[in-house]
Amino acid sequence: MGRTARGTATSGRDAAPVVGADPELATLVRAVGCRPAWLTVAAVGLGSVVVTVTGLAPDLPLWVRYLPLAASLLLFGLPHGAVDHLAPTRAAGRPTTLRSMAVVGLVYLTLGGAYAALWVVAPVASAALFVALTWLHWGQGDLYALDALGSSHLDSAGVRASTVLVRGGLPMLVPLLRYPERYRAVVDAWVALFGRDLTAAWLVAPDTRLALCAGFAALTVGTLAAGYRAGDAGWRLDAAETLLLWAYFLVVPPLVAVGVYFCVWHSLRHVGRLMGVDGGARAAFRDRGTLAALLRTGADATPLTAVSVLVIGGVAVVAGVDTAPRVLAALYLVFIAVLTLPHVAIVTWMDRVEGAGLGRKQ
Repeated sequence: MGRTARGTATSGRDAAPVVGADPELATLVRAVGCRPAWLTVAAVGLGSVVVTVTGLAPDLPLWVRYLPLAASLLLFGLPHGAVDHLAPTRAAGRPTTLRSMAVVGLVYLTLGGAYAALWVVAPVASAALFVALTWLHWGQGDLYALDALGSSHLDSAGVRASTVLVRGGLPMLVPLLRYPERYRAVVDAWVALFGRDLTAAWLVAPDTRLALCAGFAALTVGTLAAGYRAGDAGWRLDAAETLLLWAYFLVVPPLVAVGVYFCVWHSLRHVGRLMGVDGGARAAFRDRGTLAALLRTGADATPLTAVSVLVIGGVAVVAGVDTAPRVLAALYLVFIAVLTLPHVAIVTWMDRVEGAGLGRKQ
């Protein structure tokens, strides 16, 4: 895909401007991936504070804690990666062919298969890799959204890299700082599927968490300070979202917090990105609004989402997995982990093609 002197992408989607110079993409990301996320995260966070302060429910019922994660099977979470067979060619402005879909399938088979094998032989290392991959990927997604919204303060490699570390660390690290035993129980359930125990008492020790908290808080403040520009609306948005997420993950229990974030914050932002590279979704958004564009992208995601759900169910039945919510959630998250590695590879390639990501030239 070539680039003109004006910084536009010459492609099958009508030479759309690059990320950060595309008003329609900004509108899409704001309408689909930002406003619903802001409202939902703020509401859930406020609700958690009210429940805690009033003592109305000292502990959430088990089904409530797992509900957001269960919903992500069909509601944006799992489906947001089920368009990967179409996204690369759309991002490059080329027609999707059987060959291009086969290449994506090979990426998934190779990387996902290797990671699945690693879970069997080294589940603790695989769990650590999953946290690291998710940290990178969720930071990557927020960086793209900030770029799409025209944030001009992300103009150096250092600020961009530290923004990824901060944004990915909010859902991956802050819950550990506030709810260490619950965090450890979730990760322990992953490795328990493979007959191992998580020996990481040092990770949840008070001194370790205090050091991590101080370091991550310093990184947050330093990143925002490095990007500060008086009057920059993009910086104000970045700072407001960062503070909102800090508060959210400190007050909402981890399973609920991460489940809601996965569905409504990360996944919807990626859905907005998918709409941006799909001329049909853009047209639906212009002509009939957000719901029509969501339905079009949802239709693209439906076949592979259905296949994924059937595979998860099949593995659970064949392996004779316990039907306890904690065990089923662990199986689902390990399955997500296996899909995350090739998904990150696809998204990183899209970043390169769209002029986004850590290597973006301002």
